[in-house]
Amino acid sequence: MLHVKGGTIVTAERTFRADILCDDNGRIATIAPEIDTPTGCEIVDAHGLLVMPGGIDPHTHMEMPFMGSIASDDFYTGTAAGLAGGTTSIIDFVIPDSGSSLLEAWKAWRIKAEKAAADYSFHVAVTHWDDQVHQDMATLVNECGVNSFKHFMAYKNALMVDDDVLLHSIRRAGELGALCTVHAENGDAVAYMQARLLAEGRTGPDAHPASRPPTVEGEAAQRVIALAGLLDAPVYIVHVSTAEAAHAIADARMRGQRVYGEVLPQHLVFDESVYSSPDWLTAARYVMSPPFRPRHHQHALWAGLTSGQLQTTATDHCCFCAGQKENGRTNFTHIPNGTPGIEDRMSILWHHGVTTGRLSPQEFVAITSTNTARIFNMLPRKGCIVEGADADLVLWDAQGTRTISARTHHQNVDYNIYEGMTVTGVARRTISAGRVVWDEGDLRATRGAGRYIERPALPRR
Repeated sequence: MLHVKGGTIVTAERTFRADILCDDNGRIATIAPEIDTPTGCEIVDAHGLLVMPGGIDPHTHMEMPFMGSIASDDFYTGTAAGLAGGTTSIIDFVIPDSGSSLLEAWKAWRIKAEKAAADYSFHVAVTHWDDQVHQDMATLVNECGVNSFKHFMAYKNALMVDDDVLLHSIRRAGELGALCTVHAENGDAVAYMQARLLAEGRTGPDAHPASRPPTVEGEAAQRVIALAGLLDAPVYIVHVSTAEAAHAIADARMRGQRVYGEVLPQHLVFDESVYSSPDWLTAARYVMSPPFRPRHHQHALWAGLTSGQLQTTATDHCCFCAGQKENGRTNFTHIPNGTPGIEDRMSILWHHGVTTGRLSPQEFVAITSTNTARIFNMLPRKGCIVEGADADLVLWDAQGTRTISARTHHQNVDYNIYEGMTVTGVARRTISAGRVVWDEGDLRATRGAGRYIERPALPRR
């Protein structure tokens, strides 16, 4: 048993002083103003700290094969790094090979994830449409605990799906009580712009944002919202990076449509100037999609989070080391897209959100944990501090500081996009399933300790 003593609990709804007693099954047994410590129970001193639900990252790509490389963080190293930053659960993406079975791909990802140090769940990507996909979606929802399916409107001739596939999949998901998540960029427009820029001799990282301007995200977001509205189905748009997409989501929600939006902390912090570095490799480290935007888009993203029109934050954690980025040295379209960040999401959002007054501590808990648990039907097991919930907690030092660096992070990648940034807001201790797994710089992650979290079908409208 574990007794978290003397802390101030912060949930998405309120803040209050209480102790927490965790049982031997990794659940919260008791919450009370003061608890007598049972004999033989481990005590965790939380005086002066905030006790919050462990973070849930709803968008990661551990050991993902992509663009001729494999993401350098596997399910153990990536989830362990997350624990060091206060994230206790992830939802990763199963990506089937073109034309292959969704169910078989899910089984393969389950095997890869057996080494995870923290709890995990899956979205499953739909990359084509046929009768087998139709059947596999039902099996995944009814038997495998999957209630969300991913769709790429980008990456032509690879992962991209057209409107016909989107319509079939969104309708099928709605029948099953599942939610469609969407990478909203117009893949045809991106492919056209890439070819045009290469023909003009622009091969470096600075061509990457030029090939994916804000318009291609705004158009795709509006299009998938319209398709989902046609079918009266919910839709979740990942890594919203533009004012155009944020406004499209807000407008749809004002019309009564059930549309959700996700924001990455890196889009709140960096702008397109990162691609202007004279050092090719420095600029290439920031190549991800959607790319970093002109600074004015950040205002719309913050406004969406504070107003509740954008609900969640994720990392799109997809690490590629410097040597892997070199694959695109002579052609920017071959630079593996992705950046690290699972270890730093919570601190970045606290520093740039709470300490600046943009977010309250309760809103911070909502966008880093509770809203994800609610949207993907993980409540009350995850995302809250109530008796019976999983004992996934982060003991947070609101005034503590740390300087982010690749020399000290736990992510399996040789750089950090936040290198040298000093942030206020630090995970002093992380508790996963009732065990202390991070304690003042001591990472106690255990390979294979993570559990697969089944997520039941969502209520049908």
